[in-house]
Amino acid sequence: MYLTREEEEMLNGDDETISRCMEILIAAGEANEAERLVKVKSAHISGVSFDNIGEGGLEWLESLRGRVIIPATLNPAGMDLNRWREMGIDDEFYNNQIRVLRVFENLGVDISLSCTPYYLNPPEFGDHLAWAESNAIVYANSIIGARTNRECGPTAIAAALTGRIPYYGLHIKENRAPSITVKVSGNIAAAGYLIGRELKDHIPLIIFDRNVSEAELKLFGAAIAATGNTAMFHAKDITPEWKDFEIPSETIEIHGSLESACDPDLITVGCPHTSKEELETILKLMDGRMAKKEFWVFTSRKVSAENPEIVRKLEALGVKVLNDTCMVVSPATDRFRCVMVNSGKAFHYLTLKRSVEVSFGDLKECVEAAVKP
Repeated sequence: MYLTREEEEMLNGDDETISRCMEILIAAGEANEAERLVKVKSAHISGVSFDNIGEGGLEWLESLRGRVIIPATLNPAGMDLNRWREMGIDDEFYNNQIRVLRVFENLGVDISLSCTPYYLNPPEFGDHLAWAESNAIVYANSIIGARTNRECGPTAIAAALTGRIPYYGLHIKENRAPSITVKVSGNIAAAGYLIGRELKDHIPLIIFDRNVSEAELKLFGAAIAATGNTAMFHAKDITPEWKDFEIPSETIEIHGSLESACDPDLITVGCPHTSKEELETILKLMDGRMAKKEFWVFTSRKVSAENPEIVRKLEALGVKVLNDTCMVVSPATDRFRCVMVNSGKAFHYLTLKRSVEVSFGDLKECVEAAVKP
């Protein structure tokens, strides 16, 4: 793979961490037949919850030195940093999670602890990125028109420290073409879940049967990424590049619906993290009613800090607005029997990862379940 003189110096220099990062990037590039590296505008790092990485991952992180040279944000941790005891997190997990975060803080990473970096540091059309959170990758490619492959935690860290990523896949225009047309109806998040599972590696061109909100698009992309391998979709009249390619002749229809039967003892929203608009919608749907069951809404600390009055009103109704984490990456979810979600991504990962039953509904159905005696 071709390297510039600067890149060769990073590979062969005295900085052990930078040299190791370049080795990671070159190995990833050669595995994907990349001819060169490309400079990136930002990185978003996954693999943050101690529940996911364990002691082995933490030891590797603690071996890193240096400072990031591009803006770099961080995925959710395994707990709310302030309300971890309230979530049922024990001292051992808390201490290990803090060790993880200390590493990233020392590297100069923004301890944003959110899976929605597009709300924090939004990229622009055509920007090359190194993002490693699946929903964020799909959002960046499909809604904004930025360019990123589906990175993993180590490659995103390497990109943050070097400012480079291998140039292949979705960084290249022709690789972003859709290969199948999908007509979508029903629940949008559930449709994304089914499309990802059905189509796997395809980049679909989506034709919705109605106008969809930004929140629905976010849930749709997150679900596609969770059950499939693709890192983008095209949506008619939404994706900036959708007119740049031929419309695929093969067409299928998907009606979004997921079967779920258990009676929830925890209702959760915020996978991906909720926006200000979603918090406002939840408050409106609550309509002054008190939550009768545990109702956890996950968002970024930035969104909470910028909307204290909405958060205060929700908390007054018995809704816990939690930051820094979500129901998927936190072991706190394990102490419940049945968890209700409005996210296809959460439905998928909770079913695989947590020892709980999972119920699915749209946002209104989640609120109604929370206020039901």
